Amino acid sequence: QVQLVESGGGLVQPGGSLRLSCAISGSIFSYSAMGWYRQTPGKERELVAGIASGGSATYEDSVKGRFTISRDNAKNTLYLQMNSLKPEDTAVYYCRSWGRQYDYWGQGTQVTVSS
Repeated sequence: QVQLVESGGGLVQPGGSLRLSCAISGSIFSYSAMGWYRQTPGKERELVAGIASGGSATYEDSVKGRFTISRDNAKNTLYLQMNSLKPEDTAVYYCRSWGRQYDYWGQGTQVTVSS
């Protein structure tokens, strides 16, 4: 059974930083595409950043230059370093792991950016 467990969310002031982690159990991590998504009430879940198994990354325009996605295949862990946080970054953040025949999500972690 594959499980994705996010951690690292919390309350931070505007301009601050947080690092989210997503620990993945099972043997799929090293060859899976991975991504961080976020969702606010009443809105669709949106892709924030994605990273391929080879390490190439993509970012949603509003987070470019502020967020960095990375993966540690030895630790089966996905990261999202978030700097210069803004109130509009407030959301529940989810990690996702997918392939041709599978699609797994974590339970989400709340990030609140407020003074």
